[in-house]
Amino acid sequence: MYDLAAETDQDLWEVEALFDTCFAPGRTALSSYRLREGVAPVAELSLVARDDLGILAGAIRFWPVLVDGHKTLLLGPVAAHPTRQGEGLGALLIQSSLELAGPLGWDRVMLVGDAPYYGRYGFKRLDGVIMPPPTNPERVLGRALREGAWDGISGEVTRAR
Repeated sequence: MYDLAAETDQDLWEVEALFDTCFAPGRTALSSYRLREGVAPVAELSLVARDDLGILAGAIRFWPVLVDGHKTLLLGPVAAHPTRQGEGLGALLIQSSLELAGPLGWDRVMLVGDAPYYGRYGFKRLDGVIMPPPTNPERVLGRALREGAWDGISGEVTRAR
C-alpha cells in the first residue's frame, strides 16, 4: 500500500535521487528537459508515493507546455524505485495523476515514450506534434482528457511562459 501526495520542496532531493537511479546519467540532456528549464512543474499533479514506513517508492511529474499555443501537460518523468518495480506503482502514479488533471482544467497530455507501454493508459501517437530534436516522432504520444482535445492541434512543442 502506498500513500500518494503532492510533491513538496522537502521531497525534492529524494525525487531527484530516484530519477538519477532509474534513468541514464544524461537524462537532463534530453529534449524534454529543455522544455522544463525555468518552468515549475504542475504541483497538484506531481506526486510522490511513499510506503508505510515513509520511504519514497515512486514519483511522477508534469510540466506545462504549449503545442502551437495550446496549453498542454507534458508527463514525465515517472519512476518506481528498482526494488519496487513490477508492483504496479507506475500504473498507480499515472492513473491517479491523470484522474486529477481533468478536474483541474487540463484538456490534453503528452509524453515521449514507448507506445506499447503507454497505450494501456490511452496514449496514442501524435502526428504533427513536433518535440525539439533529436526526439523520435514515433515516441511522441498524447491522450485527450476531454473528448476531441487533440483535434486539429499540431505544431511545435514549446516551453510555457
